[in-house]
Amino acid sequence: MKNIKLVIFDLDGTLLDAYGAIIESFNYTMRVVKAPRRDNLTIRRAVGWGDEFLLKPFVKKEDLKKALRIYRCHHKNSLIKHAHLFPGAENLLKKLKSKGLRLAVASNRPTKFSHILIRHLKIGRYFDYVLCADKLKQGKPHPEIINAIRKKFNAKTKETIYVGDMVIDVQAGRRARVRTVAVTTGSSTPKELRKEKPGLVIGRIAQLSVSQ
Repeated sequence: MKNIKLVIFDLDGTLLDAYGAIIESFNYTMRVVKAPRRDNLTIRRAVGWGDEFLLKPFVKKEDLKKALRIYRCHHKNSLIKHAHLFPGAENLLKKLKSKGLRLAVASNRPTKFSHILIRHLKIGRYFDYVLCADKLKQGKPHPEIINAIRKKFNAKTKETIYVGDMVIDVQAGRRARVRTVAVTTGSSTPKELRKEKPGLVIGRIAQLSVSQ
């Protein structure tokens, strides 16, 4: 992809794998609030909308606030224990940065936990901006998060790429009218991603190629 000024990344399932941390914190929370445990695939498929939406379908309405507190308290440590970058992710960020491209994060994960991940994995120096859905009125698939980042850097839609792993990422990118790349290492299946017709589908983040 050529003539790019700004590359915006999702975090979970795109640059990094935090599913082990999410699954551990999820099932710990279920145990404490006395709700049924869920299998790994069910949890993985529920990821991507933020932690409140992750828990909401699986706990009683009256237990949701308590469950969210328990999950967030546990998750701080779980992320540090289990999260890791996908192979080639840091090399890609380094390469893009060396080309003078602006790099940003657009995540539905809460700001606090996004920064825990970024600090722990030591990738903060690559990003010019990190924006999460809890700072906005609407999260993905609404395009607000992508549009806000693009406007911050005065980047035109044709100068911007958004990279994510879920159907909601492709939908957000399309609604923001930016070029969108879907990577198949996250919560959505390759078939689901292709159905949304992103500009490009790749099997792993290291395959991304961008130039100015």
